[in-house]
Amino acid sequence: MEAVPRTTWKKTLLVLNCILLTVGNCGGPLIIRLYFIRGGKRIWLSSWIQTAGFPIILIPLFVSYMNRRWQRPINCTTATDTTELFLMKTRVLIASAIIGVITGLSNYFYGYGLARLPVSTSSLLVATQLAFTAGFAFLLVKQKFTSFSTNAIVLLTLGAAVLALHTSSDRPEGESSKEYVLGFVFTLAGAALGGFIMPSLELTYLKAKQAVTYRLVLEIQLVMCFFATVFSTVGMIINKDFQAISKEAKQYELGETKYYLVLVWAAIILEGFFLGIVGVVFYGSSLLAGVIITVSIPITELLAVIFFHEKFQAEKGVALFLSLWGFVSYFFGEMKQSKKIIHRTEETEMARAGDP
Repeated sequence: MEAVPRTTWKKTLLVLNCILLTVGNCGGPLIIRLYFIRGGKRIWLSSWIQTAGFPIILIPLFVSYMNRRWQRPINCTTATDTTELFLMKTRVLIASAIIGVITGLSNYFYGYGLARLPVSTSSLLVATQLAFTAGFAFLLVKQKFTSFSTNAIVLLTLGAAVLALHTSSDRPEGESSKEYVLGFVFTLAGAALGGFIMPSLELTYLKAKQAVTYRLVLEIQLVMCFFATVFSTVGMIINKDFQAISKEAKQYELGETKYYLVLVWAAIILEGFFLGIVGVVFYGSSLLAGVIITVSIPITELLAVIFFHEKFQAEKGVALFLSLWGFVSYFFGEMKQSKKIIHRTEETEMARAGDP
């Protein structure tokens, strides 16, 4: 009787995290690109704001902690009954810190790419993250591939390849070939690291040697973003970005107030992105997170056309169709797989009930 609402709650949280991941993956590149095209030049700052919103996670963690305190029996006095402030053990803390540093490096690569490339081109290169995710998921967590998930990966990769047909005319005016090529290389490196991070998270959950709850997932996200922010903070200090912020704000094309609004909203949206990643990996899989990131790329392309007036060639329309087809294929396969599992469970329960 309790399994139904519990399963429903799990699906609800999965959908919520999918939404956070999609909104962050679409909105993040757009708002960071807005920072650069309107006069922003600090790459380490763009890296820093991608995880600087991590204190937001303290709000649900505090609510969860107070809720557990209130629900604790009044006569509870033993040490084992004491409500712990943090559930994370040392093993998970170290793994989260390492993944956080890798995340900080990945953020820098993405920031560099967005500074040099149009959103359409950088989004195209990010699509390769799905292939990296699939490869690392197979190596690290022994991800099993069905015909539907394989079909989805092929379709989504084809969509990215179709988008590549228009990149030759995408180089921004006044940018050297060297800077453009470096933007390509750094964005691909960021995609590779991003593809490694999600299976690493899944592996951390599997090897945690403690109960993995959503509260623990939030703590992992907090530690990851903290160390990623520390990594970027060191880069900002060396590059003297903190001293340059006030001057850059005064020279920003949209005005000083909007400059700070862009930074704040970038931090909020991208924190939702990272929160969505850890949630989708926890309730789904690293491969599902990779599929959602890839399928949202054509949406980012459309938004770039609307807000930045980038050209929408026929290739982008084809890529959108292929991506949506791959997305539907993946979820159709997941639904069939879930029905098989439910059917097998029911048969097992009936067999047990029939035993004398």
